[in-house]
Amino acid sequence: MQKVILLTAALAVAPALPVSGADLAPVILTLAEAHATALRNHPQVEIAQLRALVSQEISKQNQAAYYPTVDGYFDAVAAGNRNTRLLAGGLNNPVIYDRVADGFGAAQLITDFGRTRNLIASARFSAKAEAQNAAATKEEILLNVDANYFNVLQTQAVLGVAKETARARQLLVDQVTALEMNRLKSELDVSFAEVALEQSRLFLQRASGDADGAQASLSSALGYRQARRYELADEPTRSDSVPDVHALIEFALETRPDLLRSRYERDAAGSFAAAERDRNYPTITAIGEIGNAISHDARLPDKYAAGGITVDLPLFAGGSYLARQHEAELKTEIAAQALRDLEDTVSRDVRLAWINFNTSLERLATTERLLKHANQAFALAQARYKNGSSSIVELSDAQVNATSAQIAEANARYDTLLQRAILDYQIGALKP
Repeated sequence: MQKVILLTAALAVAPALPVSGADLAPVILTLAEAHATALRNHPQVEIAQLRALVSQEISKQNQAAYYPTVDGYFDAVAAGNRNTRLLAGGLNNPVIYDRVADGFGAAQLITDFGRTRNLIASARFSAKAEAQNAAATKEEILLNVDANYFNVLQTQAVLGVAKETARARQLLVDQVTALEMNRLKSELDVSFAEVALEQSRLFLQRASGDADGAQASLSSALGYRQARRYELADEPTRSDSVPDVHALIEFALETRPDLLRSRYERDAAGSFAAAERDRNYPTITAIGEIGNAISHDARLPDKYAAGGITVDLPLFAGGSYLARQHEAELKTEIAAQALRDLEDTVSRDVRLAWINFNTSLERLATTERLLKHANQAFALAQARYKNGSSSIVELSDAQVNATSAQIAEANARYDTLLQRAILDYQIGALKP
């Protein structure tokens, strides 16, 4: 009776247990859907967008210097006696009276001779740089999705070849065994067929593991923690002609988000260097105070108001201002040289991607011809073996060649898709 109760409880709890991604039914997924899923789920996209929002807030902080600042005050002071004076301290009014007062103070920047303007410009360039960084992050995520998507298709194609090869070799073993029992083939033929069958099983096991690993990598690229299984829609091979590489390089130099980010970072550094230079100029501010005295000494008025203009002129700070200006100018030069280096790198990467894509197209055409000839050779070898005019060694070699050609064609087909995606990424054209 106790066992029955435990079994019933286990069955009741079982539906509530989490189901692993490997146990779920495969999800049908296209490449466009994979792009949208990754941009929606991947944490790196969210991080880049949050950084862009942070940079916008910094720009607002610098712009706030153009607006008045208003503070409220409340003071309650008790003097030791009616003639209290400060005998040591800063340069201020030494008289202290008993009072309780409140009021407001306001300050408005009149001019700081361009420092605030340059700080705002630097912050705006930084915000634009972060926006381009977010765009570059999205393109990196999309390229990673493409690589894993095509890898899944490739491993599934190889897995299909492995299954078909194992099935064909099992059929051959059955046929040769039957012929050997009727003394039409020798035991050597059976041994060769069994060796080929075991090799195909090893190939199938390896291909199955590669396919499972590719599925797990795709799940991670889409922003999922748990591994999921997908049934992917095949993508047509893009064999369209590619423009001249020089035109692609010029396009990349104008549109790549990481290049745009680097340019904005250089401009931000230049504006900040100008702001550090403007620190040496005066800052002129208008200030005003207004309030009333709730309780006060008879010698003080009931209300008060005052206004004035202050000029803050930096005279000597031990060389700190000049050193900060030189630091900012050096960082501007560093940013400019980093931009130049990135432009050279982009030119090289676009050229390499263009070469790799054209090479992959040639390889695809070659493997398609290879597959055609290998299938023809295998069909002829099968016919010759059935007629008894060739050995099983010749048939096994032809079968191995056909299998290798199928794998080479599948690899070349999806490598061509990947190389085109890499080329689009390198020129800044890989968009969702």
